Amino acid sequence: MKTTRILNVNILVLTRQELLERLDKGVLVTPNVDHLVKLQRDREFYDVYKKAEWVVCDSKILYLLSKLLKRPLPEAIPGSSFFTSYYMYHKDDQNCRIFLLGAKEGIAAKAMQRINEKVGRKIVVGAHSPSFGFEKSEKECEELIDIVNKSGANVLLVGVGAPKQEKWIMKYRDRMPGVDLFMALGATIDFEAGTLKRAPAFWQKIGMEWLYRCLKEPKRLFKRYFVDDMQFFYYFTKQLLGVYKDPFRK
Repeated sequence: MKTTRILNVNILVLTRQELLERLDKGVLVTPNVDHLVKLQRDREFYDVYKKAEWVVCDSKILYLLSKLLKRPLPEAIPGSSFFTSYYMYHKDDQNCRIFLLGAKEGIAAKAMQRINEKVGRKIVVGAHSPSFGFEKSEKECEELIDIVNKSGANVLLVGVGAPKQEKWIMKYRDRMPGVDLFMALGATIDFEAGTLKRAPAFWQKIGMEWLYRCLKEPKRLFKRYFVDDMQFFYYFTKQLLGVYKDPFRK
């Protein structure tokens, strides 16, 4: 499949429909501006991206900026809305069995109930909200692996924030042989549970969903969006000028 390179990441050039039709096995990651900044200094995160089979543009900003490149992206595919498209696309596919891992206590279970009611069958076969800092406890990680394996799920959505979710998936994917597809999709579980609202369509259309979310959660997101992520535009300008260098390329 064709890709376009933004900084040190090769992003797949495909539409939402093409992704729905082709996505069957592997690890799905969804780069946005924040991810690309982290990928300039986090070697482990970078290595995860290199190993992921599906790298799909999550950001309207990246989509718009890609028009300045030789091979622009056809559209942005936000992970949160894509997941809804994914389970509705597979609503009659009895071989699609999803497990939700993430969010705060009780939220994953609520998302499971809402999705199953919407689909009209038990497409989500299990849900679990891990403890804060679970990734540092080998004991809890072993328990989570066991829970997923016993559920019979063949699709695992992990929504615990980047880069934690991507790193956890890549570390333990081989321990879950029944899972064909892993999705690292951030706040998607909260959106599906209805505990977190997406921006209105107009904000999404003009590429300002990030600002809407920041206004809703300023304490958590202000530094990320207005300090950390501003570095992206410096790096991208260097790419346009032909002087950007991948910090991890030997």
